[in-house]
Amino acid sequence: MMSAGDRRVDLDCAKGLGILLVVIGHIVSRTPPEGNAWYVVLKAALYQFHMAFFMYLSGYVTFLSGAAQTSFAAWPKLVIKRASRLLVPFLIFGLAITIGKAISSRYLYVDRAPTSMTQALSGLIWNTDYSAAISVWYIVVLFIICIVTPPFMRLAKDNIYLLLAFTAILYVLPIPPVMYLDRAANYFVFFALGCLAANKGDQWLEFIDRYSWPAFAVLLGILIMTLLWPQMLTPKEARLICGIASLPALHGLVRRPVVSHSKMLLSLGAFSFVIYLLNTPCIGLLKGVLFKVLPWDGINFLLY
Repeated sequence: MMSAGDRRVDLDCAKGLGILLVVIGHIVSRTPPEGNAWYVVLKAALYQFHMAFFMYLSGYVTFLSGAAQTSFAAWPKLVIKRASRLLVPFLIFGLAITIGKAISSRYLYVDRAPTSMTQALSGLIWNTDYSAAISVWYIVVLFIICIVTPPFMRLAKDNIYLLLAFTAILYVLPIPPVMYLDRAANYFVFFALGCLAANKGDQWLEFIDRYSWPAFAVLLGILIMTLLWPQMLTPKEARLICGIASLPALHGLVRRPVVSHSKMLLSLGAFSFVIYLLNTPCIGLLKGVLFKVLPWDGINFLLY
């Protein structure tokens, strides 16, 4: 079990890599800039696996910390702690983003601007496919998963394979986009895989250290196939396969000597939660201002 004071450099680097990929994907929300087909392809590839990798890391850390095995007696305290850590920031930033978009859309270009305040608030909490603050969905989904996992693990007598089977069933079920439950069902399986990887300990680390480059090649190959022949797989199938392939590839990559002590990734990892909350408002504000003086088509996009 990992105490609060322990640090795993590979996990910090992995979080840094993950949040970097998230920010790159958030630069463009809707219509892409003309003359930058390379970014369209890059974003399409990133969205096949980057949040799956983030959820895997969350499961890994949750299992190492012992939170996944929380007893029934300690579970209410865990819920309060996770609500304070995840749900409160989600509501604060979700409301701030929603209200900010509603106001600023009158003066600036705004991605996913709400049509009315009623629709905006409904989208934030209930009909979440239309949330103006969809960019921060991860933290409310992580809250749901973190409070569901411990009681399930207690009932399953700490059998992680039962958890994995349960999340695999959830993945294929048609869950409606209400209160982000569809996203929780889509990403719970990657959280469970993170728990399984942490449970395997050195056995998993030895595997990814040995096969990280082949795993990376497999990930690239699958991404190329899904992008060139999208009809081969449904979006859910592509996300599952690419997401699973990314776990040994990216975790193994950040354990390589050339990457493992990257000051940039370590810094990004240390502030990943803050970056996740603030990156889309900052990107949106910058775009809203710059769009008034400089289009982002062509080579200008590199400046953005």
